[in-house]
Amino acid sequence: MLKVGLTGGIGAGKSEVSRLLVSYGAILIDADRIAREVVEPGTPGLAAIVETFGPEILSADGTLDRPKLGSIVFADPDRLAGLNAIVHPLVGARSAELEATAGPDAIVIHDVPLLTENHLAPLYDVVVVVEASEATQLDRLVRLRGMTEADARARMAAQATGEERRAIADLIVDNNGPLESLEPRVREVWEALTERAAAG
Repeated sequence: MLKVGLTGGIGAGKSEVSRLLVSYGAILIDADRIAREVVEPGTPGLAAIVETFGPEILSADGTLDRPKLGSIVFADPDRLAGLNAIVHPLVGARSAELEATAGPDAIVIHDVPLLTENHLAPLYDVVVVVEASEATQLDRLVRLRGMTEADARARMAAQATGEERRAIADLIVDNNGPLESLEPRVREVWEALTERAAAG
């Protein structure tokens, strides 16, 4: 099994790269999706968050009010660390469960947005970084995700720099251009990954 860490800044296009890799045969473990799963109503994760942050972070239907929680933790590094201390071990355990179901010859892509920030590179055989310029990221966040420019800039500023990501990268995917120019680049990465997997 080849364990691949896939990361990149917000708006860099990581989800499109992971979609292409899955279409070539990779198995995807998406940390963001798992992070949502482990705090669904009735989970120990949500109970721990309510205990730490209070019942006001719940929506009327009992689900986690993510914008409200975000407004609390992104303004306070200590509270963000407290949230991460609850969620990250749960995500790690669930990721390990999913990985255990993959075959010995599988190429397993772990989509981890904060791989660089949380110093997780040593957990993977290969780290793939998806890159886009700040201008491209900003345009995508405002135009495609409907963020305000100020919100988009704040999210980008809270993440690792391009230099920090490049320092841990084994392979880099440049995703500044249109979608049709991305596919051949991702195909090259897939070929490199299959060679590494075959070499053991």
